[in-house]
Amino acid sequence: MATHPTLSNWLSIVALGVIWGGTFMVVSIALRGYGPLTVACARTTLGATALLLLMRVMGRPWPKMSPRLIRYLLVIGLTNTALPFALLSWGQQFVPSAFAGISMAALPLFVLPLAHFFTDEKMHLRSMVGVLTGFCGALVLIGPGVMRIGTGMEPLGQLACVAASVCYAISSILTRRCPPIDSITMAAFLLVIGSIALIPAMLWIEGVPQLSDPLSMGAILFLGFVPTALAALLRVFTIRSAGAVFMTLVNYQVPLWAMFFGSLILLEQLPLRFFVALMLILTGLAISQWGSLKRLFGAG
Repeated sequence: MATHPTLSNWLSIVALGVIWGGTFMVVSIALRGYGPLTVACARTTLGATALLLLMRVMGRPWPKMSPRLIRYLLVIGLTNTALPFALLSWGQQFVPSAFAGISMAALPLFVLPLAHFFTDEKMHLRSMVGVLTGFCGALVLIGPGVMRIGTGMEPLGQLACVAASVCYAISSILTRRCPPIDSITMAAFLLVIGSIALIPAMLWIEGVPQLSDPLSMGAILFLGFVPTALAALLRVFTIRSAGAVFMTLVNYQVPLWAMFFGSLILLEQLPLRFFVALMLILTGLAISQWGSLKRLFGAG
C-alpha cells in the first residue's frame, strides 16, 4: 500500500529523472562509434544479462508460463524494447537528443486515448483537454519538418522518435492487461525477447560489432546497465513504497534533463519551438493528471 513519499522516495524520483533523461545524450555518444541497431542490441542484451543476474540474486520467482502469458510477453517485448530502442537509436542520428527526450514526454498522452478504447479507464473532459493540449505540443515539436518528408533525413528521424513513444504507449496498455508476473522478472524477460529480435537484425545489417573509441564503448556499457538494472530496482522500490501515482512525477523531469544534458554536454542548439512544445506537453500532462497530482500533494 502506498504511503506518503519519504526523502528516499524523492531522491529515487530525482535519480530516475536524471538517469532516463540522460539516456538520450548517452545514445548520441554511443552512435558516434556504433550503428543504431548495434546500440539498441547492446542495450537489450547487456540489460537482459544484468536483470537475469539480479533475478537470481534477489531470488525472484520463475513465472508459470501459460500460452496467454507467452503471447503477451512476446508482443510487449517487441513494443517495449526492440522497436522503441531501434527507432530512437535510428532517429537520434538525425535529430538532437533533446528532441528525443521531449518526444518521450508525450508518452502518457498517447496512453490515455489508448486506455480509453482498450481498457476500462475512460477519458473525461479534463483528460481530453489535457491530451489535446499535449498533442498541440507534439505538433509544435515536430514543427514544419513533417511537411518536408522526402527532402532529408531529419523529418524521418523526428517521426521515428515519436513512433518510439507510441510503441511505449502500446506496451503500457498491454502491460496492464498482462497476466500477473513479478515486475523484475517481467523486465528481464522483455529485454531477453528484445535481444533475441535485435541480434539477427544487427548481424544482418551492421555485422559483428568491433571495438570503437573508449567513450562510445563506455556509453554502450552505461546504456546496458544503468537505465535498465539500476533504474528497474529504483522503479520497483519507488512504486512499492510511494505508489504508482508518485512514480508519474518522473514524466515531468525526463525532458528537462534531456534538454539540459543535450545543451550542456553535447552543445546542441535548442530552437524556441522546443521550449514551447515542452511547455504545452507538460501542461497537457498536468491537466490530464490533475486529480492524481492533487491527491498526491494533498496527502499527509
